[in-house]
Amino acid sequence: MENITKIVESQRAYFRSGSTLDLRFRKQMLRRFLEVFEHWEGRLADALWADLHKSYEEAYLTEISIVKAEIKTHLRKLTQWSKKRRVPTPIKLFTSQSYIIKEPLGNALIIAPWNYPVQLLLNPLVGAISSGCTAVLKPSPYVPTVSGVIAEMVREAFAEEYVAVVQGNRDVNAALLDERWDIIFFTGSPSLGRRVMSAAAKHLTPVVLELGGKSPCIIDRTANIPLAARRIAWGKTLNSGQTCIAPDYILIHEDVKDEFVQAFAKEVKALHGEDLKSDPHYVRLVNDRAFERVSGYINGAKVLCGGTVDASERYIEPTLLDNPPLDSPVMTEEIFGPVFPVVTLRGEFLDRVVEFVTSREKPLALYYFGRERDGWEVVRCTSSGGGCINDVIMHIANEHVPFGGVGNSGMGRYHGRDSFDCFSHTRSIIATATWIDLPFRYMPYKLFGWVKKML
Repeated sequence: MENITKIVESQRAYFRSGSTLDLRFRKQMLRRFLEVFEHWEGRLADALWADLHKSYEEAYLTEISIVKAEIKTHLRKLTQWSKKRRVPTPIKLFTSQSYIIKEPLGNALIIAPWNYPVQLLLNPLVGAISSGCTAVLKPSPYVPTVSGVIAEMVREAFAEEYVAVVQGNRDVNAALLDERWDIIFFTGSPSLGRRVMSAAAKHLTPVVLELGGKSPCIIDRTANIPLAARRIAWGKTLNSGQTCIAPDYILIHEDVKDEFVQAFAKEVKALHGEDLKSDPHYVRLVNDRAFERVSGYINGAKVLCGGTVDASERYIEPTLLDNPPLDSPVMTEEIFGPVFPVVTLRGEFLDRVVEFVTSREKPLALYYFGRERDGWEVVRCTSSGGGCINDVIMHIANEHVPFGGVGNSGMGRYHGRDSFDCFSHTRSIIATATWIDLPFRYMPYKLFGWVKKML
């Protein structure tokens, strides 16, 4: 606890020294970050395999490449983003000029989860560096190998008074949240997000909350079922379903349900082979507690396909469940695993979909498969952090669009320009000439009738 206070005080002093304000310094630190990150890439991939059984290919696609692309985008765009911007000035402010400038918020705390422990910790750090903040990083204790490697990498790249890693469990989280920060960036569950927001309220600290929720996957009868099954099977088995924007449950038109179930089972085998357990690209559940929770959803349920589990390896086969009770845990809790409840809808499909989705908390993502114009109608009538039409997951891969939640799934957004804005304060400055001083604004407000018309 003393070390936490020491780090926070040293970072506060370092920020106040003005060292991080210089644009050349920020670019230098981004280049240093990229250089060290590429040097440690192999060790990070090995650590992801050790903790999550995540293959190098998946580690690169879903973690390493995303961080590298983010750093390169900021290096390319930072000069443009940080420029003082002149904006129009109304006639009532004659002799003045109006500007918008960006300034760093200050000392940042970034808390990351275990499911994508590299990119969800380091991607926000890119925004903190480019905006001119200092940062304390708190990785998850559930992936100790990854967290240890990241700590070593950060020590090699940065001085502790600039960027530091603090390890530990929830007691350490609590100690960190007791400190005063200028921004807290948290990725995790809605329940923990509420604790973070409550702690931040003591100091009126702004927060970015990237949470989760139950992201619906809607399959209309106009969908290309073989293609939909392939993309959904990929999205649900990616990281073994331990993805905050994984499709969580399916709403499907009764006319295509049987065809989809068969196609899904076929595509899982096409992706991972007949012996899925031996596939190096199929990730395991992170720990025994997660395995017991997710495998428990299968007990007593009607299984459409899959259902095999192995506690010794924390292995769960991708499993479709048939119409579980809507108030059951699998339909009320975020699953965060390869279990997939299927809800069959009859009647006016789009109306039923909209009614179902809007009756629940706003999800982090929404996926629709079918005619594009119908997908846009579902988007118009619902709310989610982001989503895809005729695809899943891929909206997170574009650094040119923001990523974030809404309502119960979070607040704030990042990636690309939004990451820079996230850790910056947008400041308005009016510069007024001194060669003339118009009397109209001063008491006793002479010519008020004319001024009122001008306003």
